[in-house]
Amino acid sequence: MAVLADSDTRWKWGALTANRIAPAGPDGSDLRLDGYLLRGRATPTARQLREVGVRADALHEVTAVEFLRAMAEESYDILVLALVGGGVQAMLHGLKRVWEDRADRPVVVTGYVGVVYEKLADGLLLRHGADLVLANSRQDAERFRAVYEGVGADASSVTEVALPFLGGEPYTGEHDPYTVVFAAQPSVPESRKDRTYLLNRLIRHARAHPEREVLLKLRSKPGEHTTHIEELPYQKLAQKTDLPPNFRLVYGHMGEVLDRTDLLVTVSSTAALESLHRRIPTVVLTDLGVREALGNHHFVGSGCLASWDQLDAGHRPVPDEEWVARQGVAAGGSSSGGGSYATAFDAARERIAELLAQPGGLPPLTPYYTPATAPGYLPGILARHHLGPDGTPLPGAPAADREPGPVRQIVRRAARGAYRHGVQRVAPVIRRMGEL
Repeated sequence: MAVLADSDTRWKWGALTANRIAPAGPDGSDLRLDGYLLRGRATPTARQLREVGVRADALHEVTAVEFLRAMAEESYDILVLALVGGGVQAMLHGLKRVWEDRADRPVVVTGYVGVVYEKLADGLLLRHGADLVLANSRQDAERFRAVYEGVGADASSVTEVALPFLGGEPYTGEHDPYTVVFAAQPSVPESRKDRTYLLNRLIRHARAHPEREVLLKLRSKPGEHTTHIEELPYQKLAQKTDLPPNFRLVYGHMGEVLDRTDLLVTVSSTAALESLHRRIPTVVLTDLGVREALGNHHFVGSGCLASWDQLDAGHRPVPDEEWVARQGVAAGGSSSGGGSYATAFDAARERIAELLAQPGGLPPLTPYYTPATAPGYLPGILARHHLGPDGTPLPGAPAADREPGPVRQIVRRAARGAYRHGVQRVAPVIRRMGEL
């Protein structure tokens, strides 16, 4: 089986999902996992790959065209596309072209890395055409099917599973010292004012509770990129502040951090679902409002919404059991379908087995978007990955295949230098120029 991913978070989701949905090998062993990392702004570093904790038998950094060439030569049973929606759509068209004369193509699987709270229709229709579109909860499965059926698209690919990275021991009581963890997000919130506010409230909490350990859990180290662009890293904001001795910045696997967490606080991170799965007290902040732009509106009805003032006063939210169950979180041993988390991927495995056993092989991939249904949208998506309207690679090497020229090298160095020195308003513009 193979996974194509374009960022650290999507590699984590794709690799863990592949392990969850793959049948055991003939001798009961795990199947081979080949990883393909799409070359670009957010290509994972070696440290980010290690942090995921998933072993791949081989890793290849590729452009979209190079990946399609590999798929024309390699033979897999399962291919997981762990990409942004436009990337999935481009690969579906490219793979359709590559496999047009093959009946033994892999089962193509895609989905979302976490909470789906924006661009629902856009993201789903860009993923349509895969054999399985995974939904991480009962609620998502219902929404996905409604979107497909609403535009007259086949909804049979929608398959309910759960987030593949849930796990760990259930929370059994307070640690010594009591540990509060704030799960930071690269782009939520975006403004310096809001990010400084959250950092200051966390520091204020640490000073008010010197007996506690207060951790700021960061996604990436300086110079690394994630799924979302982080213009204002908390590390840089914290450098200008006198930090109390019980306050620390930490990296690493989220599951390991949760092992010592007594209270998880976030704006809207998927880490909240990991925490709820383990019955760790969990708070989704309302300080900056409950807004779609923040993503915390997804947690309306969860029972987890609270402000720093309420937390400082001792308030501890109690999650709503019905809401938790609908999110595919297996708190208390139940999953979105009422069974255990261990069975959450059974339906996907059964569907894959049925497709692989289909007489005569699998039919061609049939994305919803075609040159006829979306002539003003699809060609641009394909062109960004150096593909023509029919999914055929365009003549000439894509930019990512070429060594950066002198001008591009200078621009990129300027972007990195400006960013390191905190020229926040200039750096994003220069960086975008460097990616042209």
